[in-house]
Amino acid sequence: MKVTVVGAGNVGATCANVLAVNEVANEVVLIDIKEGLAEGKAMDIMQTAQLMGFDTVVKGITNDYSQTAGSQVVVITSGIPRKPGMTREELIGVNAGIVKSVAENVLKYSPDAILIIVSNPMDPMAYLSLKTLGLPRERVIGMGGALDSSRFKYFLSQALECNANEVEGLVIGGHGDTTMIPLTRLASYKGIPVSKLLPAEKLEEVAQSTMVGGATLTKLLGTSAWMAPGAAASYMVESIVKDQKKMIVCGAYLDGEYGMKDITIGVPCIIGKNGIEKIVELELNEEEKAKLAASEAAVRKTNANLYEAGILKK
Repeated sequence: MKVTVVGAGNVGATCANVLAVNEVANEVVLIDIKEGLAEGKAMDIMQTAQLMGFDTVVKGITNDYSQTAGSQVVVITSGIPRKPGMTREELIGVNAGIVKSVAENVLKYSPDAILIIVSNPMDPMAYLSLKTLGLPRERVIGMGGALDSSRFKYFLSQALECNANEVEGLVIGGHGDTTMIPLTRLASYKGIPVSKLLPAEKLEEVAQSTMVGGATLTKLLGTSAWMAPGAAASYMVESIVKDQKKMIVCGAYLDGEYGMKDITIGVPCIIGKNGIEKIVELELNEEEKAKLAASEAAVRKTNANLYEAGILKK
């Protein structure tokens, strides 16, 4: 079993490391355009194999996509990261060209691969990949919802002073500071609705912390976060490779679900060996529907930039 991670920066290297430590695949190829970077990161990871007790082989490659041949899943992290004060949407011009080129290259050698898009702005980048590559929608998946939901569960666990592994919570909508929707109404702790355990104002505080979770870390770190994003991508890869059929919120191309068409946006999906095997439609209340409609409008506005710049043709 072979998985490729494109981009050996912080997110890509973390993803490769988690894949290796968890032995998700027999081989992980880490590829980057910068000479020696992927090789160095791969060597560093492999020098922990005896210490961590894993057998996965991580191979670093500089810009030779033939070495990625036969990959079941390809994770695309390429592109410039956010700097403090930047929105994910501001990255669209530069990252669109990078993601499109990378996706075309990996599919030359792994035509049946499932793509997980991590590059920002994530929803438009997944949409771009689907539109330009002509792949079935189940094989192009945006990572954002998995990360946002994990952050939501972290903030809930902090508020509840409990183990984050015992909290359930979903974040739907666009992967952006103002477009994601933490579903506080549906969140629970060991089956108990968190609305019964936390006051409304605390739940609103948790939701707001979740929405600016990425921006908060960017401000603290001076660049985009990488530990949780890399782990989130690995989590999705594992559900595919091991056919775990986990329900994961991810960027999915909708064709009527939630009343939307021709858009990639975060919704709960069953993720298995075929990629997106089912889109789960939640029963949202009127407030949640309104928030999702606003999120849809914002994502469509960003997608429009792809057409206006001539990156996509109507």
